[in-house]
Amino acid sequence: MEEIEVPQYFLCPVSLQIMKDPVTVLTGITYDRESIEQWLKTAKKTTCPVTKQPLPRDTDLTPNHTLLRLIQAWCIANAKYGIDTIPTPKSPLKKSHVLGLIGDLGVDHLCVIAVKKLEALAKENERNRKCMEGAGVAKGMALFMIRCFKEGRVISVLEEALSILHLTWSQSDEIKGLVNENHDFIDSLTWVLRLSEIGSDQVVVKTKALLVLKQVMEVAKTRLLERLKPEFFKEITGFLRKRISQQATKSALQILAEACPWGRNRLKIVEDNTVFQLIELELEKPDKNMSELIFNLLAKLCSCAEGRAQFLSHAGGIAMVSKRILRVSPAVDERGVQILSSISMFSATDEVLLEMLTVAAVTKLCMVIQADCAAHLKERARETLRLHSSVWNDSPCIAVYLLTRYQR
Repeated sequence: MEEIEVPQYFLCPVSLQIMKDPVTVLTGITYDRESIEQWLKTAKKTTCPVTKQPLPRDTDLTPNHTLLRLIQAWCIANAKYGIDTIPTPKSPLKKSHVLGLIGDLGVDHLCVIAVKKLEALAKENERNRKCMEGAGVAKGMALFMIRCFKEGRVISVLEEALSILHLTWSQSDEIKGLVNENHDFIDSLTWVLRLSEIGSDQVVVKTKALLVLKQVMEVAKTRLLERLKPEFFKEITGFLRKRISQQATKSALQILAEACPWGRNRLKIVEDNTVFQLIELELEKPDKNMSELIFNLLAKLCSCAEGRAQFLSHAGGIAMVSKRILRVSPAVDERGVQILSSISMFSATDEVLLEMLTVAAVTKLCMVIQADCAAHLKERARETLRLHSSVWNDSPCIAVYLLTRYQR
């Protein structure tokens, strides 16, 4: 094919490709919309790539219609050389249009169509999602979900509604206020998790509900987290058992971790046999991120007597923790030593101490001291070994210097 020289001013200064939607910034330089939006979104300091002058992150982008027509005409003229035509880009989404769709959510015969249109807009591009965030779509969808829950109305577009919530969620004051003013939104999402007949792919719908719940937990205040109901924990823990998808399992772990700092929540979590489920999940040797989530949650639950009792009721609990230390990541090492320390300090029966020796947990603590670990982690391992040196001192796995140098 004959070599075609593209006019320099048709090329985006960032991507160096022919511009499909040329827009001009405040400095007078024209870029392709997608390239400059990505630049402004990800750059540490938002400046004009060509002039290096500062630009606001939400700077106005003015469509360059004249240049677009020139590019389109040139592409048509050179189509015989394999140059693709440039379609006229869609007009930017208007806030008034989005507000109209939000209003339709409150009308029974229009709500399904409105949800489908909003999802299509949210999936189309980042620019639409930004406009939808500013128009309050997340709040509108949350109120729509609450209304469906209170009316017990299972709509055919639950999946789409949850997808919109996930894509347009923001940690704005408006969203934080909605989440924390009442418990209805969390109840509506818990209701979705309980539904057995959703009318579409249950795995997808419930996974999206968990993703939204995780976002809710991140903005929830203490007074809301302290009022979480037993039914909430029962549903979330159920997903550790069901394993419907890896994404759902990870979201469930993150949700439980957000709720764990409060003692009454820890008791509710333990009552649902969660510690046992976490051990079973870790025995399947999941990926590093999943293991870190599991160990983080186990360490928090083992800080209470009920959690430690359930941990010790599992025949493989201590063995699993000791085996994973020094094999996964520093985060797992930290939490693993914390678990063994809690068990040794507060639940150290003769049977437990013998088990720690038999399954090499004591050996692993010695290895932590000798490994390339953080100083505070080594000290914690030493403290744990000192606690029961009189029981373990006859074992060949305990180095003599540990027992003589650090006597109780």
